[in-house]
Amino acid sequence: MDIIDERKGEYAPIRDSEHPQLGKFDKPLPCFGCGIGWFSFLLGFVCPLMWYYATILYFGNYYHKDPRERAGLAASAIAALVCSIVVVITIIIILL
Repeated sequence: MDIIDERKGEYAPIRDSEHPQLGKFDKPLPCFGCGIGWFSFLLGFVCPLMWYYATILYFGNYYHKDPRERAGLAASAIAALVCSIVVVITIIIILL
């Protein structure tokens, strides 16, 4: 919802008095636009420690800075849980 500023030929954001936070999340997410959570989730298949990093961010309420990060951080936390369970089961099978 932008309009063209006639003087400069550039876009100027429209401010809505009823919804002051409307343009708060217009910036693209970090990590190539997919956010830290999804980036950590995808990179976790190569280096599973990234899942644990994102889990720490998730439980540290990092998503309060930008709610768009919540889904990716939660997915990484679930992946870390599954990875931990698989590692524990593998160690138990190897030791028995």
